[in-house]
Amino acid sequence: MTFAQRYGPWALVAGASEGVGSAFAEALAERGLNVVLLARRQAVLDEVAAGIAARTGARTRALAVDLATPDAAATIAAATADLDIGFLVYCAGADPNFEHFLAHPVQAAQAMVHRNCTVPMQLCHHYTRGMVERGTGGVILLGSGAGFAGAPNMVAYGATKAFSMVFAEALWAELHDQGVDVLGLILGKTDTPALRRLEHARGQLPTLDAPPSDAASVRDVITEAFDHLDTGPTWIVGEQLRQAVALMSTLPRNDLVAAMVQATADAMHTTDPKHTTGATSAEE
Repeated sequence: MTFAQRYGPWALVAGASEGVGSAFAEALAERGLNVVLLARRQAVLDEVAAGIAARTGARTRALAVDLATPDAAATIAAATADLDIGFLVYCAGADPNFEHFLAHPVQAAQAMVHRNCTVPMQLCHHYTRGMVERGTGGVILLGSGAGFAGAPNMVAYGATKAFSMVFAEALWAELHDQGVDVLGLILGKTDTPALRRLEHARGQLPTLDAPPSDAASVRDVITEAFDHLDTGPTWIVGEQLRQAVALMSTLPRNDLVAAMVQATADAMHTTDPKHTTGATSAEE
């Protein structure tokens, strides 16, 4: 059975306007799937979709939806009702602020919980029904190293990524014997346009053309994802992050949180985590 036969004919990629999401969309198209690209900016999506179609010959559909809105999942389901979705990738959900929990109204955290937990859960419930009926399909949910322990400036974000990891593992436990591959893909610091903009704005990168020296490449993320798609439920991207997670598992929870607090302070070149006002995105 070819990749397209196992996971096609259509894939849906949330967060597909740039970075890891757009790379996943292109990689799926290269493997013979048609792709629905989902993000907020229609013009950007149209451009990305047209490029993928031209390079791969795949059919594409660009769907602009704000995943923080209450009816996001229903809107997506309605807009793809005529398509046979055999593969779902959920890449959306990075935190662009990376600030203290009290720095923003609680609605900001609530929106993140909706975007990172509720919507992917709704989409998985909707699309995996058809996959189970066919006996084939695939789901990749992007997580983050931030989900392994609490840390400053990641109160809601880290909690949502802990949910994503456990949700993916539990979904795999229920569906892998029914022909549906589920993978929770855990990312650390990854070289994306969003990360470059953030670090350049903070003076950590001299130019947007310079990749962060300590970030994984998007190509490595995609390669490791497809290499481990059918061996789920969880894969941690990059040897450095895998070693860090292995170390985390040896620490008592309180010591682990203390280490995360110190790591956040070190990353911001300050000894006082209370004054940390930004940090490098741990995900897409």
